[in-house]
Amino acid sequence: MKKIIIAIDGPAGSGKSTTARELATRLNYLYIDTGAMYRTVTYMALKNGCENNPVEVIDRLKHSVIGLNYQDGVTYVSFDGVDVTEELRTKEVNALVSTISKIKEVRENLVERQKKMGLSGGVVMEGRDIGTAVFPDAGLKIFLIADIQTRAERRLLEINSKGKVESFNDIKQNLEYRDNIDSSREVDPLKCAKDAYQLDTTELTIKEQVDYIYNLAIQKLNQ
Repeated sequence: MKKIIIAIDGPAGSGKSTTARELATRLNYLYIDTGAMYRTVTYMALKNGCENNPVEVIDRLKHSVIGLNYQDGVTYVSFDGVDVTEELRTKEVNALVSTISKIKEVRENLVERQKKMGLSGGVVMEGRDIGTAVFPDAGLKIFLIADIQTRAERRLLEINSKGKVESFNDIKQNLEYRDNIDSSREVDPLKCAKDAYQLDTTELTIKEQVDYIYNLAIQKLNQ
C-alpha cells in the first residue's frame, strides 16, 4: 500500500500531539513532533544566554544536531547528542518558544530539516505550518482548533500530571500570547491551509479525533 504524508496543524492545546501520536501508531507511520524542534532551539538559546541575540541563535543552530526518537509513546529529543527531553516543557521555554520560532532563519533551517525527515512519506507530522510551508502537497492536511478555555484546561492537566504547578490564568495568558505571535508572524504564520480539513476538538475525545482522521487517511490511501 502506498504511504502518504499527513500534516496536522493547529494552536497549542488543540490536541495535535496526542492525536498525531495515536494516528501514527494506528497507521504504522513515523510520528514527527516539529514543535519539539523549536522548543529545543529555544532551550539552547536560554541555556547559552543568547535568547535576545538572533544572530547567535542562528549561528548555533546551523552547527547543531537535533535528534528526535519516538519510543513507547514518548518523543525523546537530543541536542548535539545530549538528551534534553525533560527540559523542553518548562515555563521558561513555554514563554519564549513562539518568539524564537518567528525568527526567519530559524524557521528556514528547521523546515529544511523537516522536509528531509518526511520526504519518503509514511509520516504523521504535526506543528503549525506543516500543511502550508513544510509539505504544502501533503496527501492529507488537518487543522485542529479548540476554544481557549478547553485548551488551557488541557495544558493544566498535562502540567499537573508531571508533578509541576502552574496557575490556570498564567497558562491561558501564555496560550493567548503564543496564538497572537504564531498567527501574526511574517514567516509561515499559523493558518489553515485552503485544502485542509478543519476539526474543532473542543467537545471531542482523542479517540473521536483519531477515528475521524484515520478514516480520511484510509480514503486517501484507497484513491
